[in-house]
Amino acid sequence: MRKAGRLRIIALAALLVVGALSAHFLYGWYGSGPLVKDATFSVPEGATLGSVAGRLEAEGVIASADTFRIGARLLGGSESLKAGEYAIPAHSSGSAVLAILQGAGGEVRRMVTIPEGMPSIMVEERLAKVPVLTGPVPRLAEGSALPDTYAFQRGESRSALVTRMQQAMARTLAKLWAERAPDTVARSPEEAVILASIVEKETGKPSERRMVAGLYSNRLRQGMMLQADPTIIYPITRGKPLGRRIRQSEIQAVNSYNTYTMIGLPKAPITNPGKASIEAVLHPARTNALFMVADGKGGHLFAATLQEHNANVARWFAIRRARGEL
Repeated sequence: MRKAGRLRIIALAALLVVGALSAHFLYGWYGSGPLVKDATFSVPEGATLGSVAGRLEAEGVIASADTFRIGARLLGGSESLKAGEYAIPAHSSGSAVLAILQGAGGEVRRMVTIPEGMPSIMVEERLAKVPVLTGPVPRLAEGSALPDTYAFQRGESRSALVTRMQQAMARTLAKLWAERAPDTVARSPEEAVILASIVEKETGKPSERRMVAGLYSNRLRQGMMLQADPTIIYPITRGKPLGRRIRQSEIQAVNSYNTYTMIGLPKAPITNPGKASIEAVLHPARTNALFMVADGKGGHLFAATLQEHNANVARWFAIRRARGEL
């Protein structure tokens, strides 16, 4: 065989080998992957392509870390991997997996909600029960966390999440304090949070917040006791529901929270108030009301005089008797 012919055969064989390898590579990159069922995969901050590829192979998401690395460099575009937790559909190709990890969709959004008026002891308990968070829950000062819904990543520390809640409260409080009305009785942001925590616990009706804030503002201006039942309960349960009627001895208890035996605000908040309750304290309703009692419909009746209040109380007791509660 002539030399030229042998060279053509060699060249053709080489082309066939290259073609086969290319086909194998392209199938490994674009073809169905080995993942047998949907899974999640986390990319930590600062992770390299090599380390991620190795973990993808080890967890059965891709067949070959080498193929994934080469494909990412040659065909994966200029986008870098983004830290986060991602949902990977079963049998995703290497190309599809890379696109997901570059932020093309599939990020798992994990949320925890802290409702308005949830005391810190219950916030701590809620965070402790989130299994994908890590580390202990730090002690959370009452009134320091802003009630809201917070996104977090698998493996994030509970202390980091608490810090974000406290930073959110600090930012919100600073903004609201700067915009406060001149007639607010709060002399500092800290006093605003304390009074807002009482407003938060005294009404679950959003439309009443400013009215309740106005009532308590009037009492503070006149040197009257606030006489807010939640301030009796807080030293007993740290803000958890009492689960029974308040005892007479508890009403008469002298401590730094009970507003039935002291004039002025408690020494600290009795829950974590939401933004709306802080706004209500900093922009209270202009009212002559000094008294309130439940109206039997989830709200309150307000009164400016004791005589009017006593009549409202009589109505409330009549409603309770009709319900068989007395």
